Amino acid sequence: MTPTIAEKRRRFAELHREPGCFVMPNPFDVGSAKYLAALGFPALATSSAGMAFAAGRADGGVSRADALRHISDLAAAIDCPLNADFEAGFARDAPLYTLSEAVDRLRAARAVIDTSGKTVQLTGRSEAVWRENAGGLPEALRRLAAYAEAGAEVLFAPRVKTAEDIAEVVRVAGALPVNVVVDAPGLTRRELEDLGVKRISTGAALARAARGALMHAASDIALNGRFDAFADIPSSRAIEAAFAPKG
Repeated sequence: MTPTIAEKRRRFAELHREPGCFVMPNPFDVGSAKYLAALGFPALATSSAGMAFAAGRADGGVSRADALRHISDLAAAIDCPLNADFEAGFARDAPLYTLSEAVDRLRAARAVIDTSGKTVQLTGRSEAVWRENAGGLPEALRRLAAYAEAGAEVLFAPRVKTAEDIAEVVRVAGALPVNVVVDAPGLTRRELEDLGVKRISTGAALARAARGALMHAASDIALNGRFDAFADIPSSRAIEAAFAPKG
């Protein structure tokens, strides 16, 4: 039986309460979503950059309508929960907000969710480490603490990479789950779990890996007239098998 949306939401909430941590990779189209779901990941997440790359645009260059269509298509294609990256909500263009603005927006989202009666995991995300001249880790910690008080259920600071910095985020989060994005070699799942991380995502890394393989193969053809990159790729049948319903 295909799970209902409500059942998917409940299962996603349960994942945040169960022991240990879980990996929630980020597909970039329906095909990649089906493949990742077939591998048994308990949840997936959209990637704003992966979505934009698939449309031939820069990250942040996709409209609200396009984002909603992309998220809907992925959610309909898989049975596991799908976490949505809805960027800044498409309400205004500025990429960063003052702390008071960010808290007000998060409180407004919390109020809408509570009024709806639906189970939604609201993530409080600070990009103070990721963006230049945005205050780095100290500012991220200050914001995450404020987001927790405003009703966030998961805390997330992209580009926090070292064990020491991740431990600080976990400390500030207290009982709240922490998401860490892994988009380059570094700490393992077990090491992140030992630090207290609950959720691991991959951001645009899988989209970049797929795009990188295409760029490498195509440029070798264009520049060198060689097709060596085709020597170790899966067959069409193997790819199609990952899309077939299981059972």
